[in-house]
Amino acid sequence: MRSAKDFFTPLAVGAPAPLREIPARPSRAIHFFDPGNPKMAAKVPDMVGTVDVLLGNLEDAVKAENKDISRAGLVEIGQTVTNLGSTRGPTQFWTRINSLDSPWVLDDLTTLVPAIGDKLDVIMVPKVQGAEDIHYIDRILAQLEAKAGISKPLQVHAILETARGVANIEEICAASPRMQGLSLGPADLAADRRMKTTRVGGGHPGYLVRQDPVDGDIEGPRATYQQDLWHYTIARMVDACAMNGIYAYYGPFGDIKDTVACEDQFRNAFLLGCVGAWSLHPVQIAIANKVFSPSVEDVRHARRVIAAMGDGTGAVMLDGKMEDDASVKQCKVMVALAEELAAIDPALKAAYDAIVLEA
Repeated sequence: MRSAKDFFTPLAVGAPAPLREIPARPSRAIHFFDPGNPKMAAKVPDMVGTVDVLLGNLEDAVKAENKDISRAGLVEIGQTVTNLGSTRGPTQFWTRINSLDSPWVLDDLTTLVPAIGDKLDVIMVPKVQGAEDIHYIDRILAQLEAKAGISKPLQVHAILETARGVANIEEICAASPRMQGLSLGPADLAADRRMKTTRVGGGHPGYLVRQDPVDGDIEGPRATYQQDLWHYTIARMVDACAMNGIYAYYGPFGDIKDTVACEDQFRNAFLLGCVGAWSLHPVQIAIANKVFSPSVEDVRHARRVIAAMGDGTGAVMLDGKMEDDASVKQCKVMVALAEELAAIDPALKAAYDAIVLEA
């Protein structure tokens, strides 16, 4: 067990000092692309500034025979696309490496960190089982950063894809100062839990509650209400992340054509405390940008409450509702997010700036 005094000491001589706070950068959509696919790679330069995060995927969606090609493609993108990643522009640059039990992960790390470690913001690690996986990545990254002379520490993002990972979620979040956040990996997690669904995220029509019999008539019409398979996991993930000052994300929604259900699932995650979701297709970027941005109405109300509360103490009545210090805290979360997004999204800035507060 490491001493708390050593927690922010670099794990390798010459490595950058660990972060003491994870930057609050907008990341409404994490858009996945295969850097080994020429058509996808060619679109990357034009997508900079249109999406909060571009993630070069090296893991499951890439066939074994294409691993080297995709890795080389990611290096080329990192070295040639300007205004991408780190502090260079509005779009962050992430990658998802191969799993720690794969034969490709060491090549991923030893190739990417020296070549484009100064451009990458976050390394996403799949199938994280416990804190020991983060410790392993933490030490290797420190050694590679020191060797490459990188001045900023790379951040680490873990995917929850196993029952053991969920059981160890608090330890994973607290395992390293590099931890940036967690994503829900519903497909692999469903398989590991032996859940009886073959969907990639989203709900299931069989997971429901039924209205009680009306007037005791069991044979009569009774409404059913579909429930959310992922509510427990997302809520637990949000709590663990908030406790450790990092960020929670909804993962993939596999039914690309069902934009209505995708928006509903993203909104559930947003309301529970997630800051973004994965995008598997450009159509999902627009959905995520919409859902994970506070509405003009919500921002207007939040600003009214803050203004009405003055120094934040006591209580006031606003539109027939009691507002107190807890209300102010909730509203400040909404306003802070709106300000972060306005800094990178001109349309949102214009909308939020046009808000006029009524007395």
